[in-house]
Amino acid sequence: MWQWFEAIILGLIQGLTEFIPISSSGHLVIAQTFLSGAGEHLFLEFINIGTMLALLVFFRKKIWIIILDVLKNKNYRLARNIIITALPAGLVGFMLADIIGSHWFFVSAVVVVFTLAIVGIVMVVLEKLPKLSPVEDGEKLPWWRALIIGAAQMLALIPGTSRSGSTIIAGRLMGLSAAEAAEYSFLASLPIMFGVTLKVLLTDTDYLVANFGTLFIANLAAFIAGLWAVGFLLRYLSKHSLAIFGWYRIVLAAILATILLVQ
Repeated sequence: MWQWFEAIILGLIQGLTEFIPISSSGHLVIAQTFLSGAGEHLFLEFINIGTMLALLVFFRKKIWIIILDVLKNKNYRLARNIIITALPAGLVGFMLADIIGSHWFFVSAVVVVFTLAIVGIVMVVLEKLPKLSPVEDGEKLPWWRALIIGAAQMLALIPGTSRSGSTIIAGRLMGLSAAEAAEYSFLASLPIMFGVTLKVLLTDTDYLVANFGTLFIANLAAFIAGLWAVGFLLRYLSKHSLAIFGWYRIVLAAILATILLVQ
C-alpha cells in the first residue's frame, strides 16, 4: 500500500512539474530524499509515459493539423523546427544515458538548489532582457532560432533546470510570446518523450512486467496531472509572465539550502 502511495505522489509530481516550469527532475530528486522504494531511476523513466500521453491527448488536433500540413500542403516548417529543437537534447541524452542514470551529479540535491535558484532569477528578470524580433508562432521561427531553443533544451538534462522552463525562456528570447513559447516547448518535447519511452520499453521490459501495477498507477496520476498542468500553463501565460514561477523556484531553493545546511 505504501509503495502505491509513493507511486501516486511521484506520478502527480511528474505530471505537474514536467509542464509547469519548476523542474520535474528537481522535484523528483527532492521527493526521493523523503520517499523510498519507488523512486529508482527506471521507475522515473517509465512515468514519462503518462506525461507523453497527456501531451498527445491535449494537442491531438494540433498534431493532426501538422501531419496534414506536411502530407497535403507540403508545408514542413513547423515539423522541421520541432525536429531541429528536439535533436540536440535527444542526441546528448542518448549518448550520456548511462552517466545521467548513475552519476551523483544528476541526483544531487545540492545541484538542484543551484539550478532552481539560477533559472528562477532568469525567469524573474526575463521580460527586461533584450529579445529578437517578434515571431508569430513556432512555424514562423527561422531554423537557427529553433536550434538555439534546442540548445537551451539540453540544459534540462541537469536536474532542477526544467525542460519546459529552459525552452520557454529561450522561446521568449527568440521572439515568441510566452504562451506561444510554451506551446512550442510542449510540441518540441514530444520527439524526446517518444525516444525515451521507446528505449525503456525495448530495453527494460522485465522491469515493466515486474512493476506493472505500480507503474500503471503512477502513469495514471502523471497523465491526469499533466493534462491539467498543460491547460493551466497555456491559460496563465496568455496573460502573465514566468516571474511567479521564478520566485517559487528561488524560495524553494532557499528552503532546501537551509535544510541541507542544518542536516
